[in-house]
Amino acid sequence: MVLKTFGWSFAVTALGLVAAVFYGGWTAFGVVAILSVLEISLSFDNAVVNAGILKKMSAFWQKIFLTIGILIAVFGMRLVFPVVIVAVSASMGPIEAVDLALTDKDRYQQLVTDAHPSIAAFGGMFLLMIFLDFIFEDRDIKWLGWLERPLAKLGKIDMLSVCIALIVLLISAVTFATHAHQHGGTHADKAETVLISGVAGLITYMIVGGLSGFFEDKLEEEEEREHEAEEKAEREGKPKSAVVLAGKAAFFMFLYLEVLDASFSFDGVIGAFAITNDIVLMALGLGIGAMYVRSLTVYLVRQGTLDDYVYLEHGAHYAIGALAMILLVTIQYEISEIITGLIGVFLIGWSFWSSVRRNRALAAAEGKAGSDDEKTEVSSGV
Repeated sequence: MVLKTFGWSFAVTALGLVAAVFYGGWTAFGVVAILSVLEISLSFDNAVVNAGILKKMSAFWQKIFLTIGILIAVFGMRLVFPVVIVAVSASMGPIEAVDLALTDKDRYQQLVTDAHPSIAAFGGMFLLMIFLDFIFEDRDIKWLGWLERPLAKLGKIDMLSVCIALIVLLISAVTFATHAHQHGGTHADKAETVLISGVAGLITYMIVGGLSGFFEDKLEEEEEREHEAEEKAEREGKPKSAVVLAGKAAFFMFLYLEVLDASFSFDGVIGAFAITNDIVLMALGLGIGAMYVRSLTVYLVRQGTLDDYVYLEHGAHYAIGALAMILLVTIQYEISEIITGLIGVFLIGWSFWSSVRRNRALAAAEGKAGSDDEKTEVSSGV
């Protein structure tokens, strides 16, 4: 099961590390290995959240997520995205940006650093909305009940998530502009850019989230129709197309997953520049990490891990909230990627341990109940 799920990840790892050695020797090998670990640690929460969505999709779309989806993730976000943000921020063509990345790496890194406030605002707002909508929803299973119960009551207020997100964005932009002005920085005029980028992230979330919610509501109806069509095809002896079986709902959920993955990738891509400004090594390292994140997502789905460890999804969303705030803080201050990664790992690890304790407590309660029933039967028999 492990080899089947992670086989492609192992193969890509071997090829990526070999390519790194040929490209830049053992130093490049080490850089790619570090970037791979960085991407996995920063994106583990991504895998948990993705698994919660992917488990509702057919096996066909799970395969699409691991094939076409990984191409979008690696080439779209880990290679093209850094070039695009430089091209847009520096008002240059994409070909010129690629040439700059290969010939003048220091200048390229500086341009990416200058573009960081707008990138962080966009990604931070998107992820913050995911977190807020999660904690304001009243759920049957609560992890931190003392916190989640009152928040669920507050969640009954319409548009509360949007209001809080906009307030956080406004505070971030004003604080950023004030700090830059006081320290004679050159980014004071970019407060407007931060606001626009943040609002764009909010709008993006509302669009993709709205589409996802709309089709998720219809998912059960879609699945029933597909099941009936499949049975009819079997009776007539005609095999049903896998694409038709997947349905429109799964297609739009796949698009939602890709946008979600892109938002999670912001911190990994930006963090990678703290380690190297070589886009070749960056693509190799982050690409390897992205493969493991996707394989881990499918593994969580097929093993039913989310059903067994019910607090994992909570931990992942708390990690998303922490990551969102960290991204917004990095608009003004520099935060180590190690801290970012460890916070996510800690929260998910804590939720996993809480799930294990819950399962043990339930098993013990069932065992005690079973023992009491046996005693009752014995005494009745006597």
